[in-house]
Amino acid sequence: MATTLLAILIVVAASLALPDLYRLRDFSWLRVWLRRWPGVADADHDQAWPVILLPILLVVACALVQLALDRVLFGLPGFAFAVAVLFWCWGPRDLDADIEAVLKAPDGERRRAAVQALRPDPASMPLPFEAAALVEASFMSALSRWFGVLFWFVLLGPAGALGYRLVQLLARQAAIGEELDPAERRQLDAAARVLDWAPAHLVALTLALVSDFDAVIRTWRNWHAAHAGGWLSLDLGFLGALARAGVDAEVEAGDGYATDAANPLLELADARTVLRRILVVWLAVLALVVISGLVH
Repeated sequence: MATTLLAILIVVAASLALPDLYRLRDFSWLRVWLRRWPGVADADHDQAWPVILLPILLVVACALVQLALDRVLFGLPGFAFAVAVLFWCWGPRDLDADIEAVLKAPDGERRRAAVQALRPDPASMPLPFEAAALVEASFMSALSRWFGVLFWFVLLGPAGALGYRLVQLLARQAAIGEELDPAERRQLDAAARVLDWAPAHLVALTLALVSDFDAVIRTWRNWHAAHAGGWLSLDLGFLGALARAGVDAEVEAGDGYATDAANPLLELADARTVLRRILVVWLAVLALVVISGLVH
């Protein structure tokens, strides 16, 4: 666990200090592999393989490489491999830089253009320059760029981070999965929602701890009461509702004058602050786990 925490700290620090390195996170090869996948580009569906097997095979290969490297030179190559995979799967764009571009845009036209980089799904409708939409988009983007990959990296190591990122790309990047049929898209989208379910709930719980607990928990309870499926539903819309409730409460309880919860820039800046707090809490919990293990 100590090496896991160290790898995460290195990746987070590198992403903050060197945001331009996101260009190294190139997954264009996945589109090429997908076109060669049996049954995707061919009309002969009798020989088709389920597309979900592609990320599974790559995850197994990653796990085998990690296992082999962990046995060499006291595990140093394995640690370097883990850092490289986590950095590759982080993002791919830097969320802080995208939010900063919106906040510091010199005019309205360029600000509305910068807002589009916050969309968690690039194929979705254009994002309006509205407070609620920006807060929700920033949290959903943080889930896919930070917290989802972080959760699966902690749980399963580099293979978990790679599997999460591959499923997200196949399910939600139209440029990569453009040749998939609707049934395959639905399967991949369901897999992406399954992988997002646990980290989304952990983000929601941490949001309650770092913002207005009563407002977040009340909104969480009301959302589930108004939607079918209960707490095990794969509908992650609750996260956007909780984000708006938590950030609105933060803004309204501001410094005495900045209390306009309808101001998009103010809300977005506060959403960034809350997301940073959530990330710090996750890292602090991991550090406590490491310290506890060392003590015992």
